[in-house]
Amino acid sequence: MKKYAVLLISAIMFWIQSLSQQAAKNLLSAGTPVLATDILINTTMNERDIAISPDGTEMFYSVYLQPSLFHAIIYCKKDKGGKWSSPQVALFSGKYSDMEPAFAPDGKKLFFSSNRSDTSSKNKNYDIWYVEKVNGQWLNPRNVGAPINTPENEYYPSVAANGNLYFTAAYKKGIGREDIYVAKWEYGKYLDPVALDTGVNSALYEFNAFVSPDEKYILFTSYGRNDDKGRGDIYLSTRDEKGNWRPAKNVWMINSDKLDYCPFVSFDRKTLFFTSERHSIPDSFIEEQLTYQKLKSLHQQVENGAGNIYQVSWDAVMQSLH
Repeated sequence: MKKYAVLLISAIMFWIQSLSQQAAKNLLSAGTPVLATDILINTTMNERDIAISPDGTEMFYSVYLQPSLFHAIIYCKKDKGGKWSSPQVALFSGKYSDMEPAFAPDGKKLFFSSNRSDTSSKNKNYDIWYVEKVNGQWLNPRNVGAPINTPENEYYPSVAANGNLYFTAAYKKGIGREDIYVAKWEYGKYLDPVALDTGVNSALYEFNAFVSPDEKYILFTSYGRNDDKGRGDIYLSTRDEKGNWRPAKNVWMINSDKLDYCPFVSFDRKTLFFTSERHSIPDSFIEEQLTYQKLKSLHQQVENGAGNIYQVSWDAVMQSLH
């Protein structure tokens, strides 16, 4: 009898899990952001900055440890059966504060931001770095160097198919308090970075941009705009026929009254991933007396206010903006 009871419970749990997965897929198709499905990376920790390889078999993301402000880049690999491996600290990460991985569209390089130093720079500021595969492993980080990296901080790289490198910086010469720059790749080297025009940048905060491989659109977060729902929203700008960035639109359907940032569109253009600090914890407990056990359970839930990675149908997002 005990054996049958165990089998029955297992069957019920499988059925519940199947219903949950189907419900998530239904929400995705309807354009509702859900915690990343089929990718078991969301925990009570602060996860952010997802990057999935062009062939869809490798994944990197960041885990942010508070209050030390230490970041580590995490790696997962998909097997032939389509299952992701357990998260592990990437071989090139774990000693310094590394974050914000981004694949080049050809999949040959992985860029990221780090406060590590090398022989050419002893400053503990954040620079843009990259790694390449060595015998199947991502190893030997290299500093991108000047003119991109400076004594100031450079964050959140995103690379176009032509090699142009987009990143975030808060330079004194900038348009606003934090801006998005592009360094064009020409004749085998980067040109001096230029701040994107006012279709993207403003006198406020613009940061953490993802550019499409063909540079036809850019997703980024801005804080303080009139249509901002809360602590920072994701916006989208497209380019006109002259190559100028059109005034950015708030991607209203995915944003919340919490911080929404770190966008990434999969290379198959099916899914938009982003990080959000949204949660379901009440602001007060007037209706019921809060117990210690309840307090502990709220802290231990995945959506506890720390960052999590969400996903939504990219087609649904684009349709919502027309």
